[in-house]
Amino acid sequence: MKTSRFVALLLATLPATLFAQTETKITVYGFTMMDAGYNANQIHPDWYDVIRDTKLPSFKNEFGPNGNTYFSARQSRLGVKGLIPTDLGELKTTFEFEMFGTGVDAGQTTIRLRHAYGELGQFGAGQYWSPFMDIDVFPNTVEYWGPPGMAFFRNVQVRYMPIQGNTRLTFALERPGASRDGGVYADRIELADVKPRFPLPDLSAEYRYSPSKWGYVELAGIYRRIEWKDQGQQAFDLSGGVSGWGVNLSSNVNVGKADILRLQALYGEGIENYMNDAPADVGLKRNTGNVNAPVEGEAIPVSGFVGFLDHTWNPQFTSSVGYSSVNITNSELDAPSAFRRGQYAIGNVLWTPVPGVMSGVELQWGNRHNFSDGFKSDIFKIQFSFKYNFSKTF
Repeated sequence: MKTSRFVALLLATLPATLFAQTETKITVYGFTMMDAGYNANQIHPDWYDVIRDTKLPSFKNEFGPNGNTYFSARQSRLGVKGLIPTDLGELKTTFEFEMFGTGVDAGQTTIRLRHAYGELGQFGAGQYWSPFMDIDVFPNTVEYWGPPGMAFFRNVQVRYMPIQGNTRLTFALERPGASRDGGVYADRIELADVKPRFPLPDLSAEYRYSPSKWGYVELAGIYRRIEWKDQGQQAFDLSGGVSGWGVNLSSNVNVGKADILRLQALYGEGIENYMNDAPADVGLKRNTGNVNAPVEGEAIPVSGFVGFLDHTWNPQFTSSVGYSSVNITNSELDAPSAFRRGQYAIGNVLWTPVPGVMSGVELQWGNRHNFSDGFKSDIFKIQFSFKYNFSKTF
């Protein structure tokens, strides 16, 4: 089907009232993208076309033989944005999805919602970037999943934005118990026979200071309450709860006219599901002397770092190079093979011969360290990507 015909059919499904005012603008946008490459090592087969340190082997040859070629079109994306004038100001809406399956669809090419969000004036609601994360830290790379030490989470939320623009202040109440990779939240609490309970929404906030052309600095924070109820029949009771919190400091620094330095440092406890790639939020520790509850849950500390340099060689060629890490302070009762540390490094050359068309080659590396058994695993990949953008405003 030709693109023009597809766009016409898509617009035909939109309510006619959207076009009742001449100032209404509807933009249909997206891209098709293909990734192909060679993985010299091994990773969980559901994540064959990305680098996720938590999905690397936790023991020798866990995921079969090394050396596999892969092809994928899962990064392809389609979205619609609306700018609609109202008596209260301009209504901004975004509906966007991609084809990268996660959760029960992990490993598949299938529709996955990215954004379903609207805002009017200083208020917004829907699924959108969490204020705790800074999307501008994401480097100009073609590897899909991104730096593991980065806070990266789209969540359902209600937000208030008293200061807007280059310098901004945002507060949000977010859906509790959501998972970055689309899995079941109970899997993120390492306690047997318990069910999670979330009495309060997660509270997040960000403040970005951007006074001039040099760039910006942003400070974000989050607080959350995680509780659980023991549903087992054993004599002791493992019910309990913890408070999670985190602080995220990030920045973009314009180094001359051709370079952007993207930086982030993060620390928190019980916020792993807000990280780009991290394990459980809650683990087990001994509760010595209490026969009714011999173990109890604790919020697991996590720290993350991102440092990337994006360089523009000329109007057609760019490169990105950098490093990221995520570190877990494991609970004392974690399994020896539990995830402790992940590392990630990338370097690329991207070519844009004409506007809207990009191709490139990227070298990718990831590394996993286990908690206490001494095992570590690496992944090394070379990836070639081809991307074709489209956009039309009506």
